[in-house]
Amino acid sequence: MNCIDCKKELSYLDHKKAMESYGVELCSKHKGLMDKLIRQNNTPIEAIKLYYGLKQAGVHPMLEWWDGKKSVDIAFSRVKLNIEIDMEYQMLTHEQAMNDLEETMHSFQNGFTTLRIPKSLIKHYLNETVTNILGIKEGLRANIKAI
Repeated sequence: MNCIDCKKELSYLDHKKAMESYGVELCSKHKGLMDKLIRQNNTPIEAIKLYYGLKQAGVHPMLEWWDGKKSVDIAFSRVKLNIEIDMEYQMLTHEQAMNDLEETMHSFQNGFTTLRIPKSLIKHYLNETVTNILGIKEGLRANIKAI
């Protein structure tokens, strides 16, 4: 058992704590960094799970990336792809929905594509979600090369 980030061998206790908290193998240092992100930015645990799922798929996303206006849960800056982890849609008020739409419009006007992914999708279909994001990323990369 090794840390996904630094490849350091994990003790049983570090492994247990990280798996209980985030469902990924992290050393105490990297688990502490994720704990700090959650405290400072209110980062959803699902964003951390998706971030590491994407890293395990061989890509290099950025977690809590500042896009100049706001912090984005996950980003691929080279292809201008922002990923936001959303609450369940049945709990969404019309004000929150309008704010999300306006933020998406501003991002789009600046050349960014924003994906809003519900927490439940990551919780129940992490691998499929990662596969689809990789496909979207590749499509955006092909479009950038074509321009």
